[in-house]
Amino acid sequence: MNKTRQNNEALEANELTMRSIVQPGPPAPERIQWVEARGRAFSFTMEAGLPLLEAARRGFAAEGFAGGALSMKGGALGPFAYVMPALSKTGENAAFYSDIFRPAGIARLKMATMTLGARDGAPFFHCHGLWSEAGGRINGGHILPEETVVAEPFAVDAFGLDGAAFTAEPDPETNFKLFGPVACPAAGVETTSRAFALRLRPNQAPWRRRQHHRRTLYGWPHRRAVRNRTGCKFWCGRTWRRRRA
Repeated sequence: MNKTRQNNEALEANELTMRSIVQPGPPAPERIQWVEARGRAFSFTMEAGLPLLEAARRGFAAEGFAGGALSMKGGALGPFAYVMPALSKTGENAAFYSDIFRPAGIARLKMATMTLGARDGAPFFHCHGLWSEAGGRINGGHILPEETVVAEPFAVDAFGLDGAAFTAEPDPETNFKLFGPVACPAAGVETTSRAFALRLRPNQAPWRRRQHHRRTLYGWPHRRAVRNRTGCKFWCGRTWRRRRA
């Protein structure tokens, strides 16, 4: 108990000194976007020869879902393309993307997390990963959906959302087009748990919200949170229970 209290106090102290990144636009008053939904965990195999985006879309569609998140702990990709964080050359954004890297040969994933949603009315994903390239170099970054192809079949773990979706929309604060959770009509597919699609806006400390809820609730949902660079994530698991008096 004392150790937990010390850790909590240390987190709160770190919160006071957390660096903030100045964004080009005015901060939105709602700092946490969230939509309640239902969901279900499942697994499927990425099909070789398909673009990574299409392979993911088919896997979700086969279970009745249009989107959600998935975890990859292995897999082979090639052709393969990615970008990394970089300074903004124009000053229109707080940061930007590097030039596109296209390493030769097969890239083998060590781990990656993808959020599958929609952009401009079509399927789209946001995916960060860590991988080893054909020459043995280990690298990481933002995997591009348009230029990355599944080289060999591999299994993934996924969580589909029903009643919420991640949709890319213009964000005046960051001057990017970013994934955010939106409510959508439930498709009525089989689900097993309550779920929350969330996005933390810039300069929000995740541990601050966690500390607040720990003081008012019995624990967090039992499954892990999945989050990408934009702050989009969802919690899936059992219903929260209020602290007893």
